Amino acid sequence: MYMLAMADKGFRAGFNIVRMNLRNCGETEHLTQTLYHGGLTEDLHSVVSELIARDGLSKIFLVGFSLGGNMVLKLAGEYGADRPSQVSAVIAVSPSVDLAASANCIELRSNWLYHWDFVRRLKKRIRTKNRILPELYDVRGLNRIRNLRAFDDRYTSAAHGFENAADYYYKASAIRVVDRIKLPTLIIHAEDDPFIPFAPLRDPAFTTNPNILMIATRHGGHVAFISAEAENGDRFWAENRALEFCQLACERL
Repeated sequence: MYMLAMADKGFRAGFNIVRMNLRNCGETEHLTQTLYHGGLTEDLHSVVSELIARDGLSKIFLVGFSLGGNMVLKLAGEYGADRPSQVSAVIAVSPSVDLAASANCIELRSNWLYHWDFVRRLKKRIRTKNRILPELYDVRGLNRIRNLRAFDDRYTSAAHGFENAADYYYKASAIRVVDRIKLPTLIIHAEDDPFIPFAPLRDPAFTTNPNILMIATRHGGHVAFISAEAENGDRFWAENRALEFCQLACERL
């Protein structure tokens, strides 16, 4: 819902909107043999390149929420000083910049219901992939997987050539490359986020990079940020800040 709301705000403000689904999301399992993972910036890079080369867009603003926030930050870091000039700014809301820390947090007892449902949906996707590509997706023992790390150890890491879940978490995390970000970047994250810990954002890679504006709120939860008072009839505070950042970047280009 927050992505649709963000898209609606941006469109009404005069921006063209492109929403990118990660691989297999939105019942698209039949369109690819592979799975997505939290740092698969190759896909995002391809979309950006096509928007520039084929559609001729001159200003592109990358906005990511949660796992998507990790992805846009990671791509910005990978671009470094060699980013396409058309990529104008990056906004990440509640980004999971350290996937190992996020997995630890999600697996806390206090998050058991969310964790259980998340793993359930991941396992359902593997069963779907097994029906389409039984030679690639073995479901034997799938019912015995009880946590996210075990799932990533068996499926996500193997599907993308990582050694194991720990190797995947390390290599796919934006925290490794954010010190290389050279374009205007906004990060909004709540200190009381129950799923994505705030602690990794205190790393000097974030706090000493002059290109990163960090907005840390005491409250806001995970991609929530419901304000006490309406702003022009709208209480979705983080989305409005993201839109403002894009508008300011436009004015300075």
